[in-house]
Amino acid sequence: MEILKTMLAQNPRDSFARYGLAMEHVINGELEQAVAEFRVLLEYNPDYAAAYFHGGQALEKLGRIEDARAMYQTGIETTTRTGDQHTKSELQGALDMLPI
Repeated sequence: MEILKTMLAQNPRDSFARYGLAMEHVINGELEQAVAEFRVLLEYNPDYAAAYFHGGQALEKLGRIEDARAMYQTGIETTTRTGDQHTKSELQGALDMLPI
């Protein structure tokens, strides 16, 4: 985690390092921090499709279902635009599994 933080200190827009840090937070159960990192990542790189999926998953675990729904929907719009059918399918599946 420290290496990723050092990388981000040098380049805050490094999508790979930002995603890695967010995933480390998920692994450590630090879901609020993970969501914050996913959001920053998406500000810098709105086409980083995996961030929508894993960000939505973290929001679900926090019980923030409507926020998760919004993240999945934005991810679906993004992947439709970029042609990433695989991630779009994963996002749609996650969205479909949310409670109504």
